[in-house]
Amino acid sequence: MGNYMTRIIIENILRRTLKDLKESPERSLRNLVDMALDFSESKLQRSFFETAEDVLKDSQSPYYDIIRDCSAHIEDERLFKFGMNLCYNSCTLGANIISKNEKSLGFNIPWAISIKLDEKRLSEQPESCDSVLTQGEELGIYTWLLQCKENPGIALPLVRNHSDSAIILFCEPENITDEFSDDLADLKHIMLAVRLKENTENKFRLMREKQLLYSAYYIYGEEEAENIINGNLFYDAAQLHPLFTAVIPDESISEETREKVYNTVKSFRKKSGFKTIAVDISLDNKYIDNIISDDETFPIWFDSDGSLYTGRENKLSRCLFSQNLKDILKQNFPK
Repeated sequence: MGNYMTRIIIENILRRTLKDLKESPERSLRNLVDMALDFSESKLQRSFFETAEDVLKDSQSPYYDIIRDCSAHIEDERLFKFGMNLCYNSCTLGANIISKNEKSLGFNIPWAISIKLDEKRLSEQPESCDSVLTQGEELGIYTWLLQCKENPGIALPLVRNHSDSAIILFCEPENITDEFSDDLADLKHIMLAVRLKENTENKFRLMREKQLLYSAYYIYGEEEAENIINGNLFYDAAQLHPLFTAVIPDESISEETREKVYNTVKSFRKKSGFKTIAVDISLDNKYIDNIISDDETFPIWFDSDGSLYTGRENKLSRCLFSQNLKDILKQNFPK
C-alpha cells in the first residue's frame, strides 16, 4: 500500500510539473528536485538529485534549455511514462528490490542489462526473449538496453510486453523511417538511441517532428577519443537535439584513454554549454551499479547467441536463452 500511494503522489506531481514546464521551467524544475529529495531513500537517489540541485542553482545552466526543448518537442506522455519507469520503477522501487534480493540470494544483480537481439530468435522464439525480461523484472531490473541492428522494428512486440520497464532501443540512422516512427506511436516507455553518423540530420529531424524521445550514441576508438575530449562531439550532437549523447568505446581502447574520456564526460555533465547530456554508457552504468549494490560490480551484456560478457573480459560460457537469468548471475557474480 505504501509503494502504491507513493507512486500515485509522484505521478500527480510529475504530470503537473510537465504541464508547468512550458511556462516556467526554472521554477518547475527546482520544485521537482526539491520534491524528489523529500522522497529519496537510497544513496543513488540522493546522489542524483543533490547533483541536480547544485547544477540548477545556475540560472544560466544549459539544462534549462534542454528541458524547454524537451517540453516543446517531445510528447508529454512519453516524458511521463519513460521518466516514471526509469526514475521510479528502476532507480527507486527496482533498486530497493535489487538490494533486498542481493542480501537474500547472495549475488550481485545489475540495475540494467544490455542485450543484442537476434532477429531469427525474435521471430521464431519470441517467448525466450520475453522470459528474460520477465525474469529480470522479478529481480528488480527495470532498465533494458536492446539492440536489433538490422531491423529494430521486430523488437517492438517485446517492448510492448514490458510497459513497466524503461526500454532503450539502439538503432542505426537508416532504421529511422516514417513507418518505423509510426509503429512507436503507442509505446511511451521507449527511448531510441541512434548512432551518430555523417549526413543523417534528416533522420533526427524526423524523430523530432514525430515528438519521439531519442538520444544519440557514438562509438569511439583511440583516434576518435580526441573528438570527445575537446568537446566537438557534444557540440555537433547538440545541433540534432538528442536528450542524451552517449559514448561507447570499441575494443581497441586503452584504459588510460577510456578514463580520460570518462573524466571529460563527467566534467561536461556538471558544467558545459552543450544542450545535450553527456553519458558514458559503460562506466556510468558501473557507477550506478556500485551505488545500488554497495559492492564492486561490472556492467554486463549478452550477445545475440546469449553469451555473457562482463567489463572487458572475454566471452563467458553462459547462455541467456538456455539458462535461468538468476542462475547465470549467481554463478558469475557471487557476493
